[in-house]
Amino acid sequence: MYLSALYRYPLKSGRGESLASARLDALGLQGDRRWMLVEAATGRFLTQRLLPQMSQLSALWNAAGGLTLSAPGRTSLEVALPDPDAELRGVSVWRDTLRVPDAGDAAAAWLSDFLGRACRLVQVPDSRARQVDTGYAQPGDKVGFADGFPLLLIGQASLDDLSARVGRSLEILRFRPNLVVQGSAPYAEDEWQRIRIGTLEFDVAKGCSRCVLTTVDPQSGERSTDREPLTTLETYRERDGEVYFGQNLINRGTGSLALGMEVEVLA
Repeated sequence: MYLSALYRYPLKSGRGESLASARLDALGLQGDRRWMLVEAATGRFLTQRLLPQMSQLSALWNAAGGLTLSAPGRTSLEVALPDPDAELRGVSVWRDTLRVPDAGDAAAAWLSDFLGRACRLVQVPDSRARQVDTGYAQPGDKVGFADGFPLLLIGQASLDDLSARVGRSLEILRFRPNLVVQGSAPYAEDEWQRIRIGTLEFDVAKGCSRCVLTTVDPQSGERSTDREPLTTLETYRERDGEVYFGQNLINRGTGSLALGMEVEVLA
């Protein structure tokens, strides 16, 4: 088995960025989901679940930690990494609340105009990251603005099997993985508890529960009228009222990953 694809999502629910290699820090892939859009009035997080047009929003991360925002028909905007202690804004991500730096009025105006909704852009410094659910992680395990865990892995064979069941080829970016593994059997990742990629080890924390976001075409931003692939997943991947596809990971250490690295199951 080997690592066949790597993806980073600098802005939560924005476009994915395909990588040949990446560094991992304490929060997962460096630069992954460290930025987020929130409602201007409430600080509540915004995603494609509510605004599918966010799939057309590109936010490229740079080595200085800032972003380049772009979207169809728009002039791009450079956004600098904000001061970690200036203009803190109260925000919420699911059940978590935290105070994080705001990226300023220019970014907010650009994004609000594109989305047709008053919003603010915020960034999470390492020092303000959230604790991962200790039911599946250790105290001190942290995550940025990802839903719950630092990393998501999907086996390519699992996607191929789902595509065959749906009757059409499905884009991997519908499922927003960070790591894609080639060479395993379909859904083999369900049984993994710990893996190694290159020299880095990962705990396989829990399955990833799925929602309407998977029905958004990552190219067009349109939702499927037949609710696929959720409709098919519900027929064979539902457990306790949730539909699962892919596995959430926690990296145990920092270092580098690159395409082609061997994937070894340790437990």
